[in-house]
Amino acid sequence: MIVCVAVVGHQNNPLYIQSFTDADDALKLHHIVHCSLDVVDERVNNPKKSGPTLNETFLGLLYPTENYKVYGYLTNTKVKFILVTTDLDVRDADVRNFFRRFHAAYVDAVSNPFHVPGKKITSRTFADRVSTIVQSFGLSSSV
Repeated sequence: MIVCVAVVGHQNNPLYIQSFTDADDALKLHHIVHCSLDVVDERVNNPKKSGPTLNETFLGLLYPTENYKVYGYLTNTKVKFILVTTDLDVRDADVRNFFRRFHAAYVDAVSNPFHVPGKKITSRTFADRVSTIVQSFGLSSSV
């Protein structure tokens, strides 16, 4: 189950953070997302280690915690997508498919002529689309 998704700008400014759990966990999940940015920066700046190649946008499992697994995705414009899940046996194919669909939703949201680049994403359409993508996570059907 996905508990949090986030879009973080190229200057590590949060553009969109949505948690899908109780309000008590929201602060904890925001902290996990913030901590994952260090791992993303480490993988991007040190590609020689066992990480993805420079042209790979899917960063894979950033780090596991006791209760969560954190996955990352980096766009060509250095915008980062973070996924926090409670599932311990998530397939990479499912996570890649999630990020592909999430990226498409993000592109549609920032392509809106009324969106100001670098500002928070406040589109209800984007939020609804993200909720749909999150609810369909892990299902065998692909859209």
